[in-house]
Amino acid sequence: MKFFFTGLLSGIISGIGIGGGTILIPAILFLSDITQKQAQSVNLICFLPTAVAAVFIHSKNKNIEKHILKPLLLFGILGTVAGSLAALYIDNTILQKLFGFFLLFMSIREFFTKK
Repeated sequence: MKFFFTGLLSGIISGIGIGGGTILIPAILFLSDITQKQAQSVNLICFLPTAVAAVFIHSKNKNIEKHILKPLLLFGILGTVAGSLAALYIDNTILQKLFGFFLLFMSIREFFTKK
């Protein structure tokens, strides 16, 4: 049941554009005994259907800026390949700390950003 609610919350967060991995990866690490790399792999697999659903809904509502789509896709794919290859050589403990610092940095930035 704990994974049901984790997946549901992750899907909701992903659908509004925050990124389900911010919930999914830490939750998987706290609720199971798998490694950081395995949690990231699960996150990537879960990302595919949620991304397809979000793209469909946002496209239907005309919320997608199509002129920036190509460069974002191109460099997103390149970044994904580079990050995946880098993750192969980084120790799980270091990867966990890097992910934690990233989440902390983004949280602090969001807290102090005026909109």
